[in-house]
Amino acid sequence: MFIIHDYTTAVLFCIITMLCWGSWANTQKLAAKSWRFELFYWDYVIGILILSLVFAFTLGSMGCIGRPFLEDMRQASSASLRSAIVGGVIFNAANILLCAAIAIAGMSVAFPVGIGLALVIGVVVNYIDQPIGNSTWLFIGVALITMAISLNAYAYRKSSAGDTKVSGKGLMLSILAGILMGYFYKYVAASMVTDFSLPENGKLTPYTAVVMFSTGILLSNFIFNTMLMRKPFAGMPVSFNDYFKGGLKDHVTGILGGMIWCIGMSFSIIASGQAGTAISYGLGQGATVVAAVWGIYIWKEFISASSLVKIILNIMLLIYVIGLGMIIYAR
Repeated sequence: MFIIHDYTTAVLFCIITMLCWGSWANTQKLAAKSWRFELFYWDYVIGILILSLVFAFTLGSMGCIGRPFLEDMRQASSASLRSAIVGGVIFNAANILLCAAIAIAGMSVAFPVGIGLALVIGVVVNYIDQPIGNSTWLFIGVALITMAISLNAYAYRKSSAGDTKVSGKGLMLSILAGILMGYFYKYVAASMVTDFSLPENGKLTPYTAVVMFSTGILLSNFIFNTMLMRKPFAGMPVSFNDYFKGGLKDHVTGILGGMIWCIGMSFSIIASGQAGTAISYGLGQGATVVAAVWGIYIWKEFISASSLVKIILNIMLLIYVIGLGMIIYAR
């Protein structure tokens, strides 16, 4: 299977993860003009599973290093399979809340608050499990990102002061998403081998872990998203009939969004062998900066905000970038 052998390449893969995780939500924004996010989300999940299988049967099965996908599945212990699936279930609950927050508050709010909080929790949790990197620089970076999250939340409340109901709901969904999102990666990492080149028995290679993680997302979606379709956070209930009435463009947009996200997840997991799970996850969640740039400068989500709010947002982005630099330097 394909694996990374040096830290520089691992950082490059984490940057690709950051771009993918920060950009997939554009597909939701595009689909939102005619397609509810609850319906979009089914195709998004399908896209994740499809690409995880494509990677497993290609990158995960090529070469003579490691263990090919099908062989890895046959030898995997039930505990490892279960851990990866649980990670998928936790992620799915978090991501549905994040999608709802995007629909209500926009990308430039949901990502910095939700994913920023997930970054802080995830870095701490994963560092405790696998303490790789200089803890001082790592946690200085986390502290700066926490400051950036606070600035973003303040800017949002300031710009939506006249609509406290929407403001409060958007922030609350983002916070709940971030708390859950901070824990999913831990379970996927726990299911995996410690040495990708010489995988121990019972554990999963990165590619198998992502497939089982994706399976957990799909299975839990029949519970989480079905409930949300019946009792949405905003708007009227939707049905499965509404889903099948969607056009080809609607479905393809959702599948594309899922594939973009899965590229990021797969690259993050592959990079963790050299970077460590805390740094790999933390850098990937730099997606917040990418998403905030999309939301602020492309989708114009703060177009009517005051000059003060716009200054705060630019300071937030600068602090966030410096915090990510500290996390990279920690290794």
